[in-house]
Amino acid sequence: MRLPRARGPLGAALSEVLAQEPGGTHAQRLVSTAEEAVARPGESDELLLDDDVQLSLWVLYELHYRGFGGVDEGWEWDPDLLRVRAVLERPFEAVLRRRARPHVAAVLAAEGEVAQRLFALAEGFGGPSVAAFVQREATEDQFAELMVHRSVYHLKESDPASWTIPRLEGGPKAALVELQYDEYGGGRPERLHATMFGDALEACGLDREYGAYLDRVPAYTLASNNAMSLFGLHRRLRGAALGHLGAFESTSSLPCKKLARGIRRLGLSETTAGYFDEHVEADAVHEQLALRDVCAGIAAESDRMLHDVVLGAAVCLDLEAFTAGRMLAGWRDGRSTLRDAGPAVEAVAS
Repeated sequence: MRLPRARGPLGAALSEVLAQEPGGTHAQRLVSTAEEAVARPGESDELLLDDDVQLSLWVLYELHYRGFGGVDEGWEWDPDLLRVRAVLERPFEAVLRRRARPHVAAVLAAEGEVAQRLFALAEGFGGPSVAAFVQREATEDQFAELMVHRSVYHLKESDPASWTIPRLEGGPKAALVELQYDEYGGGRPERLHATMFGDALEACGLDREYGAYLDRVPAYTLASNNAMSLFGLHRRLRGAALGHLGAFESTSSLPCKKLARGIRRLGLSETTAGYFDEHVEADAVHEQLALRDVCAGIAAESDRMLHDVVLGAAVCLDLEAFTAGRMLAGWRDGRSTLRDAGPAVEAVAS
C-alpha cells in the first residue's frame, strides 16, 4: 500500500518524514505540528471530522499493521513518531470518553449480570440504521459507497482485537482465541473474513487491494477505525478493546441479514450477499462468546476493568451512530459520502 495523499499540514509533514530514513532529528518538528493540529478542534466533536488529524493518526497506526511501500519499517518504533502519535491520541481519547460518559454511567448504575447489561446497552442504543436503508431503498451506487467505507476495516477484519490476546489469561483468553479462529477462517485461508470481504468487493466491481480507497473515505470513517487501533494497541485499554469487540459482534447479525436482503433486492452478486450471510450465523454465536465469556470474564477482574469494558462498548455504538447519521444525511440529500467527485465504481457487477 502506498502512503495516502495528505489532507493538511500535519499529513504533508508526516509524509515528508516517512519518505526519509529513520534516525536523526527530522521527525522532531512533527510534535509541534501535531500540537497545532489538535489545538484547532480542541475537545469538541470536530476532532472526529478533522481529515488531517484522523488520516495522520491512521497512518501512524498503520505502521504497526502492514506498513507502506517505500516507507522504512524502522519507523514503527521511532520515539519521535510515538510522541507525535501520543499528541494526537490524548484529545482523541478525551472526545471518545466524553461522548460515551452518560452511556457508561447508565450501564454501571444498572443491576444484573455484566453480559445482560451490555446486551441491553446495544439493544437500546438509538440511532439511524444504514442496514435498514440498504435493505429498503439504497441505490447500487450508495451500496458501493458503503462497501468502500467498510473496506478500511474489513480488509483487516478482527486484527485490532488480536492485539489483546497476549494481554489476557484464562477464560477470556481462550474465548477470544476461539472467536478469532473463526474470524480468521478456521484454518482455511479462503474463509478468512477479510478474504471473503475482498471477494465481495471484487464481485461489486470494486478494488479489493488493501487500502485502495483510503484517499476517498472521510474523517469519520477513519475515526471509527482509529478508535479500534487506539484500544487494541494500548495494554491499559485492553478492557475497552474487548468491550468494543463485544458491542460490534452483538450488533452485527441482524444488520447483516438486512444488508444481504438489500443486496438481493438490488440484484447484486451472491458472492457479495454471501459475505453478509456468513455473519448472520457466525455473529449470533460470536456475540455470546464476546459478551458472556470475554467481556464478562475480564470485567470480573476489577471495577476499573468493568468500566473500561463498558467504555469500549459505548464508544463502538456511539461512533456507529455518528457515522451512520452522516452517511444517511448525505444520501438523502443526493450527495456522495466519499471524498472527491464521482461514483465509487462505474458499474456494480451483477
